[in-house]
Amino acid sequence: MKISSEKNDFCFSLLNMRKLSGFWLLLFLSMYFHRAEAQVTDTIRRDSLKMDSLRKDSIRVRLDSVKIDTNLLNRFRIEPGRNILPVRLQPLSLQPEYIPIPGLDYKVSYWRNNVLFGFNLNQSAFSNNWSAGGVSSIAIGTNFDYKTEYNHDGKDFTSELILLYGKVKNQGQVERKTNDRIFWDNKVSINVSKHWDFYGSLSFESQFDQGFTYSSNVTVKPVLISQFLAPGYLTESIGFEYKPVTYFSIRFGTGTARQTFVLSNSVYPSDTATVYGVRYGKHVLNQLAFQIVSNFDKDIAQNINLKARYLIFVPYDTPLNMTHRIDGTLTAKVNRLVNVSIIGTLLYDPNTSHRIQAYQSLALGITYKFPYYR
Repeated sequence: MKISSEKNDFCFSLLNMRKLSGFWLLLFLSMYFHRAEAQVTDTIRRDSLKMDSLRKDSIRVRLDSVKIDTNLLNRFRIEPGRNILPVRLQPLSLQPEYIPIPGLDYKVSYWRNNVLFGFNLNQSAFSNNWSAGGVSSIAIGTNFDYKTEYNHDGKDFTSELILLYGKVKNQGQVERKTNDRIFWDNKVSINVSKHWDFYGSLSFESQFDQGFTYSSNVTVKPVLISQFLAPGYLTESIGFEYKPVTYFSIRFGTGTARQTFVLSNSVYPSDTATVYGVRYGKHVLNQLAFQIVSNFDKDIAQNINLKARYLIFVPYDTPLNMTHRIDGTLTAKVNRLVNVSIIGTLLYDPNTSHRIQAYQSLALGITYKFPYYR
């Protein structure tokens, strides 16, 4: 009984071992075939991916190699209409709009003013034993020029005042004048055309100090020949002025009157003499004449200015006794304050002399022009 039971147990264990070995065999075979199938699937996917990349590369190559004719494509382009959407046009209307402006204290001035002042000084000194010889001297010259102008709406007013004075003192001699003039000119004009104005003017001319003639003999006393208002000239004129450019003008005074004043009898050499066209004791000479006055004022070069004035006075009663006067000033500017100026005058007046009178001066000095102001 024991033998039979042992055989049965052995057979049962053997049977169990066969069942377990079959199970493990099936599990191993299933895992093997599943791995093989997975490897085949992976190789197929890799091959398909390679095929896709090759196809894409070939397509890219084809696209890059294909040439596109843009002119041909433009034929098939459809442009939209210019007025594809309806636009309603509204009439243009302009209406004034009043903008409030705050009260600013701005004023428009039509005045222009210029002031020029100059001072010249010349001096020399020598010792008593200076072997080359020489005379100690000192000379002073001043000039003042003021000009104001109003111009608005075809109306113009101009006033100019020129003052000149100079003296020189040499050793062993009395002081003498080198320059002396008072000139004041006023003009009112109304524009009648582009370059023509109708004007009226009033001018005055005289001197500050007494004037003498000196003899070469120092023992002879100087002779008084002029002083303030001896002579003095007052001129009224009406006519037409032609002004083609800003720096040049010419007046034609068809109606001109001039009064010559000699208010001091001390300038007469005798009781029967006539000086400056005025007889002794008369003091005033009235004349009617035709007068031309031209003015030129321009910078002819850099820092060089030329100012000139020409006057011709033709009396109606004695037209051959006409008076000519030319005044010129050439100024060269060295810097803001220092300049060189040449001043000259040519005068022919039959009432004073039948010869041409001339005056000239050259000076290096200080000139200050006040800034333009209104």
